Amino acid sequence: MDDEANARAALSEILRDEGYATETAADGFKALGKLEEFAPDVVLTDLKMPGLDGIAFMEKARSASPQTVFVVMTAFGTISSAVAAIKQGAENYLTKPLDYDALSAVVDRAMEKAKLLQETLALRERLRERNAFGHIVTEDASPKGMRAVLDLVAQVGPSKASVLITGESGTGKELIAEAICAASPRANAPFVRLHCAALAESLLESELFGHEKGAFTGAVARREGRFKQADGGTLLLDEIGEIPQGTQVKLLRFLQEKSFERVGGNETLKVDVRLIAATNRDLKAEIKKGTFREDLYYRLNVIAIELPPLRARRADVGPLASFFLARYAKENGRNIEGISEQALKILSEYDWPGNVRELENVIERAVVLCDGPQIDVRHLPPSLVPSEQKGGPPPIPGSTIQDLEKYAILKTLEACGGSTSKAANILGVSPRKIQYKLHEYSAGPTRAPDHDD
Repeated sequence: MDDEANARAALSEILRDEGYATETAADGFKALGKLEEFAPDVVLTDLKMPGLDGIAFMEKARSASPQTVFVVMTAFGTISSAVAAIKQGAENYLTKPLDYDALSAVVDRAMEKAKLLQETLALRERLRERNAFGHIVTEDASPKGMRAVLDLVAQVGPSKASVLITGESGTGKELIAEAICAASPRANAPFVRLHCAALAESLLESELFGHEKGAFTGAVARREGRFKQADGGTLLLDEIGEIPQGTQVKLLRFLQEKSFERVGGNETLKVDVRLIAATNRDLKAEIKKGTFREDLYYRLNVIAIELPPLRARRADVGPLASFFLARYAKENGRNIEGISEQALKILSEYDWPGNVRELENVIERAVVLCDGPQIDVRHLPPSLVPSEQKGGPPPIPGSTIQDLEKYAILKTLEACGGSTSKAANILGVSPRKIQYKLHEYSAGPTRAPDHDD
């Protein structure tokens, strides 16, 4: 940027010859207008210009383009002007007439600094996203998997658009709502949630919009509702498909006008609230049945996020199980190293009708029951273990010597028609040992022992 046209043209040509893409501007105001579209890595600006000088330009430009590096040029090469430029954030300082070898070296260093700034900003962004998504565990990179969901969350988070999150119970709808909030400019503002299915219609309206004193029996004082509590932030309405039609009308009005009245009141209140709705219901089917308003559906469904069930993201079962194991082992003061291969196989092959919430409960139970260094098949609920495995060979590794011994004795007895003498002969132990073990197992052979036992 230079107020002399010939100087601008010459400098631009030199830099283009060195492989740089360039744009020029006659003054600071015109340069500010170009910053957003061009997004330069490095800006060379004259220090003395009419209207907006180089230092004032840098002050304004830095907020619009924080990744840009500034180099100041001036014919007044005094120490004081150099110090002032550096204090205001200039990376370097060149005096006119320009030494083109020095110019090349200064621009190269400025480009290196710009790349470092960009990497720092990208790292900060990744850390911000990791903080937003760190509680969501996934390795599912399929087109409709959780990675795709998180990419969408990162896109819509900074917007003000209403979001409708759908998915089966236990898929993590509330976690996704939290991630949307964390990825938004409202991250530090209130995040308020309300489970709509838990309240009767009269109570639901009061919870949402608040009520005036005396609005109904028991309303002994004015109460602010969730919308007022969430002013400036985000409101999550969970199980939105459960709200009655009377409340749907009032909710629709809020979405259209951003205003409401407390129950029993006449004062119109306006709030700045971003609405996120979640449901496990098929709202389109509810619309056909006449139980959910179509106009409300489209107001809520500006951005749709559908969460896959856990059975559709089996690659995530292992990482999720390990995540919950670490959490509950710490909470319960247990030293558990991991999950056995056979137990993990069972977890991965199970269909998880209760989704991630069911998996979490299973792992918490297993941690409490675990009496060794690993969670094993015997620590899992019987409903998870396939029937053929319950009668099949015990898992190796993952079973004790006692488990293996019991299996060998019972299966050999079965093959010998219940004869303890034959089974003892095959196993290389005494018949009395077999009888003792059967008593210990509280299970008899399939027929009475031979008389020679």
